[in-house]
Amino acid sequence: MTDSSEQSGEPSVAIVGGGLAGLAVAVALCERGLRVALFEARRRLGGRAGSFRDPRSGQQLDRCQHVSMGCCTNLADFCRRTGIAGAFRRHRRLHFIGPRGTRHDLAAVGWLPAPLHLLPGLLRLGYLRLGDRLSILRAMARLARLPQDRLEDAGQPATIGRWLRGCGQSEEATGGFWSVVLVSALSETLDRASLAAARKVVVDGFLASARAYELEIPAVPLAEIYDHRLGDWLTAQRVEVHRGTRVRQIEGNGGGAEALRLADGSRRAFDFFVAAVPWRKVRGLLAEPLGAAIPSLERIGEIHPAPITAVHFWFDRPITPLPHAVLVGRLGQWVFNKGPRPLPDASARPAHGYQVVISASHGLAGRRREEVVAQVRGELEAIWPEARRATLLAWRMVTEPEAVFSVRPGLDRLRPAQQTPVANLMLAGDWTATGWPATMEGAVRSGHLAAEAILRALGREQAILAPDPAMGCVARCLIRGGLKPRERSQPGGGWREGGPAHFWA
Repeated sequence: MTDSSEQSGEPSVAIVGGGLAGLAVAVALCERGLRVALFEARRRLGGRAGSFRDPRSGQQLDRCQHVSMGCCTNLADFCRRTGIAGAFRRHRRLHFIGPRGTRHDLAAVGWLPAPLHLLPGLLRLGYLRLGDRLSILRAMARLARLPQDRLEDAGQPATIGRWLRGCGQSEEATGGFWSVVLVSALSETLDRASLAAARKVVVDGFLASARAYELEIPAVPLAEIYDHRLGDWLTAQRVEVHRGTRVRQIEGNGGGAEALRLADGSRRAFDFFVAAVPWRKVRGLLAEPLGAAIPSLERIGEIHPAPITAVHFWFDRPITPLPHAVLVGRLGQWVFNKGPRPLPDASARPAHGYQVVISASHGLAGRRREEVVAQVRGELEAIWPEARRATLLAWRMVTEPEAVFSVRPGLDRLRPAQQTPVANLMLAGDWTATGWPATMEGAVRSGHLAAEAILRALGREQAILAPDPAMGCVARCLIRGGLKPRERSQPGGGWREGGPAHFWA
């Protein structure tokens, strides 16, 4: 291999990690004329937003169900620019299934401005008592107006669970609404998730913009989106894409990163480097002098992971026509309808696939898979009579024990910025300082911020971050009592009250 630094033309950039953060860096910089090389140890791009082939069903299964929302402006912009937006389907109606199996749809009222647009829908969640519904609305308004100094309590952990109990939310309201919404969004339990992170979900996902709550669900396996379609796009843009190529180390010292040392012993020099690997691996990737030059990595080991479990079913018939459903008061939290797909046995009729997601699945540790699958299947049968008549053709339970980072109180103090003290070395990953929890949007934002830092080092001050959804005057008046536009130096995005950026706000 030849050193990239010896080639003529624009500066060269090496990106280690082919997850969504690394892909976002590659897209942003190749569009701006830089020479980019992407190195991914696996044979597929996408990282956690990827798929694998299940030998029993023959299907491409996503490692976790990935869902975007209308407030995810950077992911949407990234998909539009690379031509993969058509792989997602937008859903403007959320289907809640109450504890007794009754269906309650939540959708915006078009003539009401945010944050009032969802008010009628929330009041129609009839599986909750009217008093609980009104209490939830009051708590949402109170949460939206919380000042910054109330989001982190140095005396006691400011978890959303503790806060909800303090403002009088009943067990029915907590289990029937708050847990359903927040555990799925944050992939953490209410007694572990920070108050600041929960506030971010409520404000950005439900209150600030009329279309922010809408879902964007992949219509094809994630490998098709990020490995095949996006991989082809990068190749067409002359990005070097190295799948199945492990980088042993980024070499250098406090004065600068110098080269990649690959697993085969070869060495490649570049002008800039981006470490876009999970937080658990970043220190091992950096040569000791580089790691020592980045004090913000000293506490990286204090970031905890959170697990997500998915149970895949293939039935001989459809059990529901709904594209998705939110399950209230059950072990399974969401059901996603994957539609008819053939199984390897080439049976006459196609199998109908459904994925049930259990976020923050700490409680499943030690339980037998067959026991969990039987419980989840029983929940489906209790809701949809057709599930009782259907024959189960195949199933697969997949648990990612370190699917995401845990959004515990104080997490923001552990997340490093994308620009490191080493001038030509950047970090990227949803775990870096984006202000967002572990989401596709957070990963893309981190990539955009890392790309901005590289351009800034080259004297090219250029904004790559897409703007957040516009907040109307009613929302500005009702949320936080009047807001000021954020400064671009604050990576958290959104709006602020003249102080530091809120977590994911």
